[in-house]
Amino acid sequence: MSHWPRILRRIWTMLHHGSRRKARQLHRMSHRTLQFSLLLAGAAMVSFMSLGFARMVDLALHWNATWIARVPWAIWIALPLGMVCLRWATLRFAPNAAGSGIPQVIASLSLPASSGRLKLVTLYESMWKVPLTFLGLVLGASIGREGPSVQVGAALMLAWGRLCKKMGVPLTGVQTNELIATGAAGGLAAAFNAPLAGVVFAIEELGRGTALRWQRLVLLGVLAAGFIVVVFAGNNPYFGTFTGHALEHNMAGWVLLCGLVCGIGGGIFSWLLSKGAAAFAPARWRDWLCRRPLHLAFFMGLILAALGLLTHYTVFGTGYEVASSAMAGHSLESPSFGPAKLLATVVSYWAGIPGGIFTPALTAGAGFGVELYRWTGALADQRVLVLLCMASFLAAATQSPLTASVIVMEMTGSQPMLVWLLIASLCASLVSRLFSPQPFYHYSAGRFRQQVRESDIALAKTASAASPKIPPSGVEGKLVDSGP
Repeated sequence: MSHWPRILRRIWTMLHHGSRRKARQLHRMSHRTLQFSLLLAGAAMVSFMSLGFARMVDLALHWNATWIARVPWAIWIALPLGMVCLRWATLRFAPNAAGSGIPQVIASLSLPASSGRLKLVTLYESMWKVPLTFLGLVLGASIGREGPSVQVGAALMLAWGRLCKKMGVPLTGVQTNELIATGAAGGLAAAFNAPLAGVVFAIEELGRGTALRWQRLVLLGVLAAGFIVVVFAGNNPYFGTFTGHALEHNMAGWVLLCGLVCGIGGGIFSWLLSKGAAAFAPARWRDWLCRRPLHLAFFMGLILAALGLLTHYTVFGTGYEVASSAMAGHSLESPSFGPAKLLATVVSYWAGIPGGIFTPALTAGAGFGVELYRWTGALADQRVLVLLCMASFLAAATQSPLTASVIVMEMTGSQPMLVWLLIASLCASLVSRLFSPQPFYHYSAGRFRQQVRESDIALAKTASAASPKIPPSGVEGKLVDSGP
């Protein structure tokens, strides 16, 4: 009997320590669950934003087709004046919202934390991209919604992380750069209805030249943003399902030909975007164009109207319907749609209004595929050439072959063609470097980095001038003693 108290004490000690270990484990599990729930909520906001933006874009394209069908002559008034108004609104309310939005995100990721880099992804300026892109598409600008979705997604996730911190439930273990990258990649995944492409984009494009830790929580957030869209919008490929199959003869030769042609076209496209309109103007006009962005926007509107008239207005908007028709094997109404769409997108970008280049690049690639089909005397399946050229042109424009091939694969439901898409994209990316050695997004990001640095220097000088200057020890006494 004397042993029983000792045995009971041991049992109690074991139970007590075991319960404490269980409590600590439950605390860690609940903490991880909370963190994932918070990140999932942020991903859901990015997804719903993208869904709403997609509906707005569809409405804008419908309105554009309606008013052009009724008063086609009005393009000579609406486009130049509309471009001026959009450029003025961008300069006045959201100067960091101009262009695609992806360069702003890359710049914010690559700048040091002590700089003013977060001004590139503020929620206020980023949200201006939504109405301004909508109005640009109503007018007929050749722009897309994917770049804006990336910047807005990054801004939303960053703002959500800050809100969680204020509420006392911060996303611990997730740094600011990781929040930005998660929102940006999630925005792309949701915009294209392509969860896997969002992850690849985050690693290949956003992770290039930046110090990002791709921990599991971040990648899950990107996937969640894409899958939430799939749940609510359905698993429907953006451009419809690819119904063709690999060619039985000379498939490798056709893949290399598509990569070569689109590598040249996409390289020129990237080179033109990087240079800007002033680089091609006479030397005596360059300063004038740089100092008068509204005049430049008016002139770009006139060129866009002329391109629209020459192509039966098919170059306006995203070009989604034209690319879908081409991939289905139908002939295009407008000859030379590919080069015309390339120029229309460059002109729209030069105007300085918000809008992406992802979808216009894909549709320009589809046009090049149709042209290649015609040039070769219909020796190959048009659907295959269009598919290969879509991926090749996008890869040449961005120099991100893996992202381009995976995006096109998910947007067209062409999983069996993924290897051929990747080979064509790699070939096009290599060829494009002959025309544009630096990837366009990263070249453009350099400009935003320079703007932030100049702004930081100006703020430092202002603060230094405003602060009272305290003379060194002993100087004040010497000055007093030197008086009469």
